[in-house]
Amino acid sequence: MSITTAAKPSLASVCRRIHDISTLPHIALRVMEVANNPHAGPREMKEVMEVDAPLTARVIRCVNSSAYGLPRKIASLQEAISYLGINTVRNLAVTASVSQLFNKDVECGAYNRKTLWRHLVGVALCARLIALRLRVGAFEEVYLAGLLHDIGIILEDQYLHPRFLAVLGALQPGTPLADRERDQFGFDHAALGGEVAKAWKLPNGIADTIAWHHGSSGYAGQYVNTVRCVELANYLCSMKGLSSVGLQLVAFPREAILGLGIGKTDLIVIAEDFDHELNEQQAMFQI
Repeated sequence: MSITTAAKPSLASVCRRIHDISTLPHIALRVMEVANNPHAGPREMKEVMEVDAPLTARVIRCVNSSAYGLPRKIASLQEAISYLGINTVRNLAVTASVSQLFNKDVECGAYNRKTLWRHLVGVALCARLIALRLRVGAFEEVYLAGLLHDIGIILEDQYLHPRFLAVLGALQPGTPLADRERDQFGFDHAALGGEVAKAWKLPNGIADTIAWHHGSSGYAGQYVNTVRCVELANYLCSMKGLSSVGLQLVAFPREAILGLGIGKTDLIVIAEDFDHELNEQQAMFQI
């Protein structure tokens, strides 16, 4: 029986399998849990992170990169948290932890996991810039939502690999990725990522952004500006060649731009700032 004629897996069954194995590194989940606990502080964050020595080393290396311009080298997690704050260190830790999902590269046509990783980091950085420019609250949360927005793609790659290869083989410029995914799976990466994010108990704003990052106009929840920032960042990154699957398949996010009230001058400034950010934040791509 061919892949295309075999029964499609149900979204619920795939989510159960992923949740049972807990693909997202445990340390990333714990770091986000501590950061979202109003009763936790720097000491608790340090205790969670320091049990993973390689993770700590990657975070410290990134903190000491030119992007942060600190007056002296940081030697410990305690110093890093003191200088940068819990949320910034949390974002570095989650970035470093999630990056391990992409260590084993897989290529198919224009797609490879390293390209997807660069897309995720690029969207995270760009979404944060948009949030800062527009004074959208909780811009560090916007970063995390951007970093994880396409987690559904890597889950498809890992858990539905034969069908995922069929999706990639059917891609053509101008045809949305979600259309080909629904042909093969019966659902798309946004739906899969959103359901798994809820099972992992990720913060609501992140889970909602994962689920709605291609359609903020249909989202009516309280995190609409986070979703819009990520949707716009996703488009800008794809236009710059930082696409998720190696092809520019993302539609112009007209409704997100209108909803954010973003003008031509804003877009020009964001594009210029993003070029600078990509240059300064090279350590994030290699974390």
